[in-house]
This record gives sequence, C-alpha cells and structure tokens, in this order.
Amino acid sequence: MRSVVLVSLAAAIGNMLQGWDNATIAGAVIYIKKEFHLEKEPKIEGLIVAMSLIGATMITTFSGPVSDRVGRRSMLILCSLLYFLSSIVMFWSPNVYVLLFARLLDGFGIGLAVTLVPIYISETAPSEIRGLLNTFPQFCGSGGMFLSYCLVFGMSLQESPSWRLMLGVLSIPSVLYFLLAAFFLPESPRWLASKGRMEEARQVLQRLRGREDVSGELALLVEGLGVGKDTSIEEYVIGPDNEVSEGGHELPRKDQIKLYGPEDGQSWMAKPVKGQSSLALASRHGSMLTRGGSLFDPIVTLFGSIHEKLPSENMNSSSSRSMIFPNMGSILGLTGRQESQWDPERNNDDSSDHDESLNSPLLSPQTTESGSVGTMHGRQSSLFMANVGETATSTSIGGGWQLAWKYNDKVGADGQRVNGGLQRMYIHEESAKNNNNTGYSRRGSFLSFHTEAGAPDQGNGYIQAAALVSQASMIPGTKGETAMLPKEIKAGSGWRELKEPGVKRALMVGVGLQILQQFAGISGVMYYTPQILKETGVSSLLTNLGIGAESASLLISTLTTLMMLPCILVSMRLMDVSGRRSLMLSTIPILVLSLLTLVVGSLVKLGGTVNALISTASIMVYLSCFVMGFGAIPNILCSEIFPTSVRGLCITICALTFWICNIIVTYTLPVMLKSLGLTGVFGIYACVCTVAWVFVYLKVPETKGMPLEVISEFFSVGAKHQDAASFVSL
Repeated sequence: MRSVVLVSLAAAIGNMLQGWDNATIAGAVIYIKKEFHLEKEPKIEGLIVAMSLIGATMITTFSGPVSDRVGRRSMLILCSLLYFLSSIVMFWSPNVYVLLFARLLDGFGIGLAVTLVPIYISETAPSEIRGLLNTFPQFCGSGGMFLSYCLVFGMSLQESPSWRLMLGVLSIPSVLYFLLAAFFLPESPRWLASKGRMEEARQVLQRLRGREDVSGELALLVEGLGVGKDTSIEEYVIGPDNEVSEGGHELPRKDQIKLYGPEDGQSWMAKPVKGQSSLALASRHGSMLTRGGSLFDPIVTLFGSIHEKLPSENMNSSSSRSMIFPNMGSILGLTGRQESQWDPERNNDDSSDHDESLNSPLLSPQTTESGSVGTMHGRQSSLFMANVGETATSTSIGGGWQLAWKYNDKVGADGQRVNGGLQRMYIHEESAKNNNNTGYSRRGSFLSFHTEAGAPDQGNGYIQAAALVSQASMIPGTKGETAMLPKEIKAGSGWRELKEPGVKRALMVGVGLQILQQFAGISGVMYYTPQILKETGVSSLLTNLGIGAESASLLISTLTTLMMLPCILVSMRLMDVSGRRSLMLSTIPILVLSLLTLVVGSLVKLGGTVNALISTASIMVYLSCFVMGFGAIPNILCSEIFPTSVRGLCITICALTFWICNIIVTYTLPVMLKSLGLTGVFGIYACVCTVAWVFVYLKVPETKGMPLEVISEFFSVGAKHQDAASFVSL
C-alpha cells in the first residue's frame, strides 16, 4: 500500500497550495493596502481577497464534466500550472488590476484542487484505507496554512516586508506539484476503465496495489460504470458442494450457483432463498423503512446493517479473507494458459492438469483484432459448471464483498435476453461470530433472515449471504464467456443519469452536507478568533514582547492553525475505524455546545478575563472538533457516493454549492454581526449545527470500508425502497 499512500499524498499537495494561498493573502493584504493606497477603498481590498473565491466558483462549473472527458490527472497538471502562473503574475503585478487578474487565476487553481483531488484519491485508494487517504487534503491544507503563516510572520518582522515575495513564493511548491502531477501521478484507473483503456488500468492498479493479481478489482471497475436502475437484493444459502451434507440436508442442483475454491475438490453451492423480494427483505423483523422514525432513510439502514454485521478485521485489513471463499483471491489473475480446462466431473487423477487450471486467470488477456483486451473465460475449472441451473464467476473486491456474474433467462420486449442474460452480483457473507444458530434474526440487518423450513444451518457448514444483483456492465458474450470491456464508452458525463433515483438521493446527501457545513459557523469562528484572543490579553502580551500588532495577529493565526494539525491526525486514524457518520454524530454536538458557550459567555458578565478565557476555550474546542469531523467528511463522502459515470458531474454540483455558500457566509457575516450581534450570530450557527446532526442521523449513511461501486448500488436500492414506500402511503 506504500505506493497508493505516496500517490495520495502527492495529489493532496494541491490542497496544501490552497491553504498556503489562503494564509498568505491574509497577511499580504495588510501591505498591499499600503502600496496601492487602498485604505479608503474597502471594496477593492475585499475584492483582492474574494477574487480567488470567484475564480474557484467559475472553474468549478465545468471542472467535473471536463475531467470526465480528459481525465483526472490532466486536470491536476492544469491546476499546478495555474498555481504557478498566478504566483508569477502576483509577484510582478504593477497595479491592482493585474493583481486582481492574478488572484482570479489563482482561484482557478484552487477550484480544481478542491474539486478533483478528493475524486482522484477515492478512485485510486483501496476501500479499507480510503477514508484515511482522503483526509490528506484536509491535513495538507492546514499544513500549508501553517507553513505560510510561519513564512509571513517571519517576513513581517523585517523592516520593510515585501508582499510580492510573500505571494510569489507560491511558485516554488507549484513547480514541485507540476513535476509530481506530470511524472509521478498515474491516471485514475476508474477513469481509464470508463474509456475502455483496460490494459493501462491494469498497469496502474498493479502499481498502486503492489501486486500482479488485480483481476478482481479490474473487473469491479468495469462493473461500476453502470448506474444501478434495477438493482435488487437476493438471498442465498451457501455451503459445501455435496449432494447430501453430513447433517442430511440436501441442496438441489436446480437454480444454484457453483463456486470453486483453490484446493482440489473444494467448492460451494449457492441456493437462492425463494419468495424474497427486495421490499419484503427490507421490512423483515420490523420495517427498515420506519426504523428510527418515519423520516429515517432506508439507505442509512441498509448501510448500517452491513457495518453491524461486518467483522472488524474485514474493515481494517486489506488482506482479510472471505469466510465463504477463504483463499479465492489467490487463484485470480495468476499467469496461465487460456486453453487450460478442468472438468470437476471427470476423473481427477491427472493432478498436473488441475494445478495448471487453478493457476490460469479468470480474467486474462486475449488478443483480438482491435488489440489486447481481458476476457473472463467460461472454464469449468473455475466457476462455470455444466448442467447447473445458473453459473457464475466470483472475485474478492474487499470489505467482505465478492463480485460474481450469473446468467438468467429474462427476456426483453424484443424477445432477446436482457444484456445477453448477464447479471453482476455483489455478494456479502454473514459473519459467523455476529450470529447465533436460532434463525439469524438480528434486528435491522438486511443480511439477517430466518431460513426456510428444513434449510441447512450454519453448524453444518452452511452460511447465509445477500447479493446486490443488477445488469452487468461488461460486454456479454456466449454463455460462460464475457469480454472484460464496458458495454458503452462515453465521451463525457451523462446528464440523463442524474434523473436516476439513486443518483438523486446521493445528490441530496452531498448538497445537503455542503450547505450545512458552510452555515455551521466555521467562517464566523475564524473571523472572531483574533478578537477573542485580543480580549484574553494574548495580543497585548506579544506587543509587550516587542512584536508589532500586525505580527502578533499573524502569530496568533499561526498557533491556531498549528493546533488543528494533531486533531486532523486523530481524524485520520478514526476515519476508517469509527467511520464518517459516527465521527460527525460524535463531534457535531460538541460544536453546538461550544457555540452555545460562546453565546452564554457574551450574555453573562463574569469579568473581562473570565469571559475571554471561556470564549477562547470554546473556540479551541470548536476548531478541534470541526476539523476532525464536519470539516473534511462532506468532501470525502461526496467523492464516494456517486457512480463513476457521473462522479465528476455530481462533484461539480456539490462543489458549486460549497463555493456559493462560502461566498454568502463570507459577505453576510459582517452584516449579521452588526445587526444581530455576536450572540445572535452564534445562536444561529448553533441551530444550524443542530439541524446538521439531525440530517446526518436521518439521511447520511456510513460508507467506511465499502467499494465505491457497492456504495452507489446501495443508494439505488435504498431509493427504490423509499419510492415504493411513498407509493404505498398514497
């Protein structure tokens, strides 16, 4: 995993440059006013600072769709060039108008970094540590602010500080970012798969994962290109491939999926549970649609049931093995000959043929007239069996999930089998240690269900599993064979797909989080921090030490930023352990208490020093908890919950919401402080944080450790449940 960590860290340098710029302009504007005589031009002064926000908002409107067309890496290279060009122009600026243009260019770079770096990291990171890696942008941004504040503070101690040098220094790390983006960062493997460039995607995955066997994940990337329109949940009993088990239970061979393990004769049979529709499954053992109240989103319950059941080792170890298929990953992607076959029904005395077959990949290169593509062979040696009702292939995709394919006989209006009869299955197995032997009836889990009468129990070697089943995104071939290429290669984003229920539900979550984050008070707290610290006497103390008022203000900002860094490190550790949802539900109440303490401290007069100390402590607690939860997680979730085909477009919508709300809060804060006072402003922020907690509890699912493709399928299923419930209530 070392390679993917370094790649994520290199990509996050774009956010470091954003933080660097934000801190630098805060210090440089003091000296810009003096040189350009802007003391009586507050609008121009404000425009110098705000121009980067305007530029970021402008470029965000098309950054996502363009990245879907030309690639993530290309846009990151452009981002680094914009940073470099803007810093050079700012250093040269002969007048305020050139400076404003340079700030606009700088905003373009900031907008690309904020929008695309989380996407890039999510699309390259393994699911087990995706949350940790996606915290890098937050950490690098705060780290860039700290380094910049240190630089500006040191320069402010000079007799004649140069604001040009402060802003021009940005060109040095910009060059480093360009070199890394151009020569070190690979293209997103998911984007490559979306363009049908499978061999390049395979090479990138091999580099990022540090292993040759990436066939399972490569197949997952192709399957993730579809937007789930007809996703359903199916249940299975999976057990040994015996006609009669030791307990006397028989699994009929009709309507079964046969799966093979790596050892001689080791295989499993999956028997579908009859008569279980998705909605019946959702409402079993107390309707999941009403769990937690009528407003509780079934999507939250579906995700939650996975994390209730998933063993902790599956979440925290990329090398964890499946209970059903303990070593299945070891037979995928290994070198071998395509023509090798093993018939489990024949005499297996020839062990050499058997071994050769097991070392032949399920997804291996096959040369065609158009070049080299991957194919999934219908070998009886793997997962395809003759005389079986349904056939499938299966690969481990992380987080306790298996990817499988099956054929059915569903016929469309044209009389042909839908997509050639090929369906994909995301299979999740039940954890034995989270179960009992009394019917597997844990409340609220869609993986838990009472077995049919006479069904084999877990004590006899059988386990239960659920699968998300939808139409496959691969090109269907003859039965038992499918080309490892997407059915459709799109040039850019598909606007029509935004109408899909699952995508619309994910957009509601992403946009809602961005709005609530910006109105949760972070801008107001940062704005008021220097005044609070001034009241505590910190500024006076620094002035008495010979530090000027301007330098003292910069030093205070430096110390405040430094305090955030260890809190972000704690957040990194917890992001894939406690999870995104849990972190927000735990930290948002502390934000509310901190804001209410600020309000009380303003209303109750306990003495100047006491009130200032209480306010200072409240601000420190607020900032620490904000960066641990609500500061980074909205961007992380937005980069996870959308399908690959529309991820760039949906991220654009969420990022536009972020920038527009940021501008609104920035420009309304002084007016609100003047009309409502400190008490009114922070009281409103406390109310917004309360609403945010309720929103997270009811609408925001937990996504830790889950493959991106499975997350989008869950949104599709949950949206179907919600729509069905709304229809029934009419």
